[in-house]
Amino acid sequence: MNLDEIIENALKEDIGDGDITSLTILRKDIPGKARLKVKDRGILAGIPVAEKIFQKVDSSLNVIIFKQDGDRVKSGDIVLEVKGKIHSILAAERLVLNFMQRLSGIATFTSQVVTKLKGLNTRVLDTRKTTPNLRELEKYAVRIGGGMNHRMGLYDMMLIKDNHVDFAGGMIPVMIALDKYKAAHRKSSVKVEIEVRNFDELTEVMKYGEELVDRIMLDNFTIEDLTDAVAIIDGRFETEASGGIQLSNIRKYAETGVDFVSVGALTHNFRSLDMNLKVVPKSIFSEDW
Repeated sequence: MNLDEIIENALKEDIGDGDITSLTILRKDIPGKARLKVKDRGILAGIPVAEKIFQKVDSSLNVIIFKQDGDRVKSGDIVLEVKGKIHSILAAERLVLNFMQRLSGIATFTSQVVTKLKGLNTRVLDTRKTTPNLRELEKYAVRIGGGMNHRMGLYDMMLIKDNHVDFAGGMIPVMIALDKYKAAHRKSSVKVEIEVRNFDELTEVMKYGEELVDRIMLDNFTIEDLTDAVAIIDGRFETEASGGIQLSNIRKYAETGVDFVSVGALTHNFRSLDMNLKVVPKSIFSEDW
């Protein structure tokens, strides 16, 4: 689903066949101004989405942008100003805020996680734990916050997880299937990652996966076991740590020398950045409305 479709569906959900409050209380031809103000501290994300929403609601709205995605903002900062018909401004208000607050929250939390790893080579990855239909936007916010995207979906990278291994009957049948895949798709650029839960599975992947696997995910390993596993792998495969990783312990995981840490919480356990869209009183301005 592209951005236009997302916004159109969201507007249908919110407005339906009309904003009955504005239609009842306010004349359609009244002009006005409003400002999007930050009430928190964090990293901004979602400006292109906000612009697109205002345009979709009413192409005659005039939007002036003061801040850009990736900017650090604080309480009181003005992100944008919108001028035009007040019916249109009010129709766009909630959707603009929903996206801006959510995406800025993801970017802010991602930035906090990335900052914990300052000076280390380990990179932070997101996961597929995203809001349905909003994955592309949420992963965009992760990038704005300084993180990296893992696969976008099931189609662009092969990630063999514990359920695949168990359904297949063990690691050896998985390696046989991978060998057949590689033989049939010699020019494929699809990367292959495999999850291991213990040192026995790691040993099997190390033994049989040299030409088949690009990255090993070390799932729910303790920091001590992760240190040993990274030493055993010794650069023969990319390494990724997953499971139980939080803001409070992520640096210790990264200090094991693992190449990547994946953090599902980036897109499912963040706190939205507080903002509001408030009318600007006419008396503040001398120009015609």
